[in-house]
Amino acid sequence: MPRTTLRRLNGLDDTPARLDRSTLVLIDYQNTYTTGVMELDGWQAALDAAALLLARARRVGTKVVHVINDGGEGTPYGIRAVIGQIHPRVAPVDGEPVVVKETPDAFAGTGLGGHIDATGHSDLVIAGFMTHMCVASTAQGAFLRGNRPTVVADASATRALTVAGTELDARQVHYGALATVADLFGVVVPSQTDIA
Repeated sequence: MPRTTLRRLNGLDDTPARLDRSTLVLIDYQNTYTTGVMELDGWQAALDAAALLLARARRVGTKVVHVINDGGEGTPYGIRAVIGQIHPRVAPVDGEPVVVKETPDAFAGTGLGGHIDATGHSDLVIAGFMTHMCVASTAQGAFLRGNRPTVVADASATRALTVAGTELDARQVHYGALATVADLFGVVVPSQTDIA
């Protein structure tokens, strides 16, 4: 028997967002996460899924907003260096805004909310790096401001972590974060193909 969620207890809709009625928010697909100390497990497959999702969104005219984290010069998140730039597979094209953030929640201290409000759609499709940090935090931020986020699992990735002396592999961290989102803050779909 499926366990109930806080979403169901609160009567919230579990229907995934549709691309043609949403804003696509792509979070931190920076080179930071493809090499070196912050390389994520499964980033290539997640990037492949994100590229497919982005191509579909562009075909149907979905508003796309790219989000990047700026940690400053000399960090793995320095956006003026190659390491901090958006990976070429999902790089913005003319007309797609790039929101620069300094915290995990892409709404905090940025213009992301204004871009979303301007579309007239309350639904968001969210995917990116890292699932347990900026993806989950932004989904929560969206929920708290009255939006309805749908997070795409296969277009997101993270890394292994140790907590309370227990080592969690990247898959456990990834699905733990998605479970937190799905319990209350938004809808989670397994694949970009589940977004109509």
